[in-house]
Amino acid sequence: MINGAIFKDMIISGANNIENNKQEINDLNVFPVPDGDTGTNMSLTMNAAKKELLNIEDDNIGNVARIVSSALLKGARGNSGVILSLFFRGFSKELNGKEKANGVDFSKALNTGVKAAYKAVMKPTEGTILTVARVSADYGLEYTKRTQEILSVFEEIIRSANETLEKTPDMLPVLKQANVVDAGGKGLIVIYEGMLSVLKNNIIIELLEKEQRPSLKADFQSFKTEDIKFLYCTEFIINKNIGSNGQNLEAFLHTMGDSVVFAEDTDIIKVHIHTNNPGIILENAIEIGNLINIKIDNMKEQHSDLTNEVKENRVIAEAINEFGFVVVSVGIGLNEVFLDLGADNIVDGGQTMNPSTQDILKAIDKTPAKTVFVLPNNKNIIMAAKQTIPISEKNVLVLETKTIPQGIGAMLEFNPALSKKENEKLMNSAIRKVKTGLVTFAVRNSVLDEKEIKQGEIIGLIENKIAYIEKEIEKCSIDVIKKLTKEGANFVSIFYGIDITEQQANELKEKIKEFVNAEINIVFGGQPVYYYIISVE
Repeated sequence: MINGAIFKDMIISGANNIENNKQEINDLNVFPVPDGDTGTNMSLTMNAAKKELLNIEDDNIGNVARIVSSALLKGARGNSGVILSLFFRGFSKELNGKEKANGVDFSKALNTGVKAAYKAVMKPTEGTILTVARVSADYGLEYTKRTQEILSVFEEIIRSANETLEKTPDMLPVLKQANVVDAGGKGLIVIYEGMLSVLKNNIIIELLEKEQRPSLKADFQSFKTEDIKFLYCTEFIINKNIGSNGQNLEAFLHTMGDSVVFAEDTDIIKVHIHTNNPGIILENAIEIGNLINIKIDNMKEQHSDLTNEVKENRVIAEAINEFGFVVVSVGIGLNEVFLDLGADNIVDGGQTMNPSTQDILKAIDKTPAKTVFVLPNNKNIIMAAKQTIPISEKNVLVLETKTIPQGIGAMLEFNPALSKKENEKLMNSAIRKVKTGLVTFAVRNSVLDEKEIKQGEIIGLIENKIAYIEKEIEKCSIDVIKKLTKEGANFVSIFYGIDITEQQANELKEKIKEFVNAEINIVFGGQPVYYYIISVE
């Protein structure tokens, strides 16, 4: 049997073992997104318990398990870390009131932990840490019919866990594609093996020097991280107000993203979600109680913590005007167009060079207005722009412009004599009326939207979706414009990029006059990446 002191050492050893092997686990991480942080998150979670236990002396396993549960819940990081904390929370509930535990108690506790984790995850995916934990815990409980000796039982649980882990690529195609096993499942086994070291040999695994730690990488080249659906990994704890509960918040979370884990206790609620709208989620959560331990990570740029980005000294411009504009744009000509239309500040950025929330916030700070309209002009920048809303001293309104033409169309509709709400309505209406075409090139061989593309081929996009693949820029541009004007047009504006001459742009204009009955404007945009940005109204 094991008591609290032994269990304490087991947890510390498990925490050290996951820390020693976290990079190996990071390099296996391809699900739910290939962001390479599972080992780090599980290590940080376990180390929260280790830190708490270092100051505890208690032989009662129920008490120690409760301390571990509380520390893990508060310190949980990432989807895998939250699941791990829920697992040990259920484990703790089963051992509540016990001074010692034998193999049966231990197996029952693991099974209760698995049920708690599954209950908290709305759509559990098989082939993950959940599967490894469930199958091995079930087997352990079955094995106690042979013996109640805890060492034998735990060894069999780990053996079953390893067998299940090896089968995870057959359960999750994304794992087979990368030629790896599940990272979370592997992390759980590493923790178990650290715990077993104490139980079997009375040895707490020591931390290794970083250069001694192993690494086995997945084939990440087979993944397009730009296809990540939900950008922000958002976590926080709610210290609940008296009489409040999280029922409505839990339902709301499942409409706002995926990888939702929701754990409610008497006094606190632990939330984890992958979402594109962390600000809105925090606004809803704060109605239930005070928020602590807030963490928002951009999963395409792991460990860029937004709260750290905004700590440097800021200078806020006096609000002389009622309205102001911050525009994301790149290219001398395009910048001049926006400045002529009334933009106060330009943030350099666009496709392949997305500005950070901090970049946009700096521009907002410099804008001498009470209300600042922000035009991201790229779908990948909208969320970063929205993160400025809760941290800016100004009234920020982000218009969801996904293209440069939409941004120009919105600014053309702005009327300083109208209210913020009236202008927002007008500008959003203008955004919906603008059609956008883009002509660019393929930087590598790929398959996108079920279209095979070879490096160097010319790509024509309509509303950010690939419509044409050609060998020549002019041919592709004509195809795009024909498609955009098929149902008629009043205005066609063609912004030519830094790699196109004025002569080439004018030659294109003459050719499209043959089939377009509309006012055609040729404007030097000076943008990189895109040969032409085409606006049709």
